[in-house]
Amino acid sequence: MLRRLRRIICGTALVALFLPAMGARAQEFACNVSVDYTQLQGSDYTFLNELDERIEEYINNNVWTQDRFDDQERIDCELKLTLDQAVSLTSFQGKLAVSMRRPIYGTSQATTVVQFLDPDIAFNYTQGTSLTFDLERYEPLTSVLNFYAYLMLGYDYDTFSEFGGTQYFETARRIAERAQNSGAPGWLTVGGDQGRMNLVSQILDARYRPLRQAYFTYHFGGLDHFVIETDAARQRVFTMLQTLRELQHNVSRSYAIDAFFMAKYAELTAVFTGSNLSNQAYQLLSEVDPAHMTKYNELVR
Repeated sequence: MLRRLRRIICGTALVALFLPAMGARAQEFACNVSVDYTQLQGSDYTFLNELDERIEEYINNNVWTQDRFDDQERIDCELKLTLDQAVSLTSFQGKLAVSMRRPIYGTSQATTVVQFLDPDIAFNYTQGTSLTFDLERYEPLTSVLNFYAYLMLGYDYDTFSEFGGTQYFETARRIAERAQNSGAPGWLTVGGDQGRMNLVSQILDARYRPLRQAYFTYHFGGLDHFVIETDAARQRVFTMLQTLRELQHNVSRSYAIDAFFMAKYAELTAVFTGSNLSNQAYQLLSEVDPAHMTKYNELVR
């Protein structure tokens, strides 16, 4: 079925405006990829010029779900791979920035759903190497790409229906579990909570269900309805933040919670600026997300 039909459950009015023609078919992602290897010293690494295109084709041309996507439904995302060390002529280390957006219905705008900076990328690559899609096999580069593809799918689906992304988060966890056996950086659960396995484990932990509900409430109940029922949408967002405060009291800070505010702090400020909830929102946001107080100070100026 078309992915858009899944949204009928959570909002027939919005779906009716954007339902595409039946039978349309496209892959799930419209992803822009860039690879920066300018920090590498020594040998000629110009063959890496092709890597961004290889990764882009891998993300955009593979089929990741059983749902049918219209062209306009494809998930808008961006991957920025920065290589800062060459271990050998074909072995590289670096970091990967991942961001994913979705449209705000009733507007021409989009909202950033998540953004991550993964500092532990390590893989081998030689000129002309093809990237093979195989979820059952660990491979240093494609396993990372697979993990973030399913993570983005999970978040995207969660914004359109409560817990709609569960199966995709579960696939991301299986990828992480398989990769852990490699001992490669970024997959282990030791050394802080910002590893890939820690992130997806938090997302699927029953204690974090309020966070996943927050993604749906914020995007569908808040942003998607903000133009047509501004006060009610703003109140839903405020109530959602109160729920996240309760969650923090139960689990303390976590990678998954920090990720929400990293993507949303500027937008949350805009939602409450000039409203009768601005002072209350300031007090609440200063408690749940003190890392972005500089931005939230705008609410009380």
